[in-house]
Amino acid sequence: MSEVFKIGITKSNDQSIKEVKQISLLAGKGILGNLHFHEYNDARKQLTLIESENIDYYNKNFNLNIPYLSFRRNIVTKGILLNDLVGKKLLISKVELKAIDLCRPCKNLQKILRQNNIIKEFLRKGGLRCEILNNGIINVGDLIKV
Repeated sequence: MSEVFKIGITKSNDQSIKEVKQISLLAGKGILGNLHFHEYNDARKQLTLIESENIDYYNKNFNLNIPYLSFRRNIVTKGILLNDLVGKKLLISKVELKAIDLCRPCKNLQKILRQNNIIKEFLRKGGLRCEILNNGIINVGDLIKV
């Protein structure tokens, strides 16, 4: 069973991600209160997801304990392979999403986490960018359906 494991938002690039239990989403705009919320928003910037299992694997392999939200994605999932979903629609609670593209790890994330191998280790494991197709609310624990 696939589910929302953690949720995080931030108001700016230089702030850490704040863990929240719920987010409100507006179609075509993004997450209320989040850095990338805009009236006419690029579909690739509206919502991001990452698999908890990829973070767990990285932490275990390198004997680290980097918190899930430090990877700067909005939703941390459990029990779903995100790479297989590009071009497909997802339903989380009553919010319909379209998986647009894979998130690529960036030098900024590598710098923030102080790990020189983030780009290499998270290539094709960095998550998923999604377009928000309808307004709604997502909570921690909500099921994810394809």
